[in-house]
Amino acid sequence: MPSLPEVEVVDVKVPSYDGAMIPMTLLYKKGLKRDGSNPTLLDGYAAYGFSQTAYFSPASMAWIERGGVLAYANVRGSGVYGDDWYRAGFKATKPNTWKDGVACAKYLIAEGYATPKTLGVMGTSAGGIFVGRTVTTAPELFAAAIFNVGIMDTVRAEDSANGITNISEFGSARNPAEFPALLEMSTYHNIKDNTAYPAVMLVHGMNDPRVDVWHSAKTAARLQAATSSGKPILLRLDMQAGHGIGSTATQRYALSADIYSFLLWQMGKAKQNGS
Repeated sequence: MPSLPEVEVVDVKVPSYDGAMIPMTLLYKKGLKRDGSNPTLLDGYAAYGFSQTAYFSPASMAWIERGGVLAYANVRGSGVYGDDWYRAGFKATKPNTWKDGVACAKYLIAEGYATPKTLGVMGTSAGGIFVGRTVTTAPELFAAAIFNVGIMDTVRAEDSANGITNISEFGSARNPAEFPALLEMSTYHNIKDNTAYPAVMLVHGMNDPRVDVWHSAKTAARLQAATSSGKPILLRLDMQAGHGIGSTATQRYALSADIYSFLLWQMGKAKQNGS
């Protein structure tokens, strides 16, 4: 049985647009060359004060074994520095979340971990705001993106079955004071026609009780109509899945395989002919 590669875990601080220093954790195989050729995945959540830390995952090891870099960004909206940091990416201040995401992407490129041809970005659930608005703000930085069971239309989200529970985090479209921020953080409403978007795979379960599947479906259709890059916009639906919680091991592994395969394909790193 082959041994696992030795993994380096590095914490860095990234200056954002306004001087705030964003903590980001990088994981990669020891001895990695920073020549821009590494498939790199930037991941963020940034809501409800939840912070991301390095952890062991067999699926993650599969990415690292292929020379991949994992970058976990605790942008504003996370709780990594307490309540003030969380509130700095909350409702009216939510733009800091994706502006910090753009800064982290630029850092990974500037420091030689990736180039726009080998950089991907991902967000899950409420992290759909992070990934969606990072991509719609700076599509030129990314080869590919994964929108995983994401909140894509924050303007109409509260009308879904679980939507009212998120009003305290994002605001209400029925509140004139909060509507502008919701419109700004909505990926769907910030997709622009004739724009060269990266390849995107939107992932959703048809039985998702937290984020309705129409978030991904309508955003996939809008991106397909708007993009000028010629890169694929795919919608991956699992008829037997929900919000990821409760998925079987087989479902989880299949999803990880599809995500990593899609990213490596779009980064020009997919193996061919069994090589």
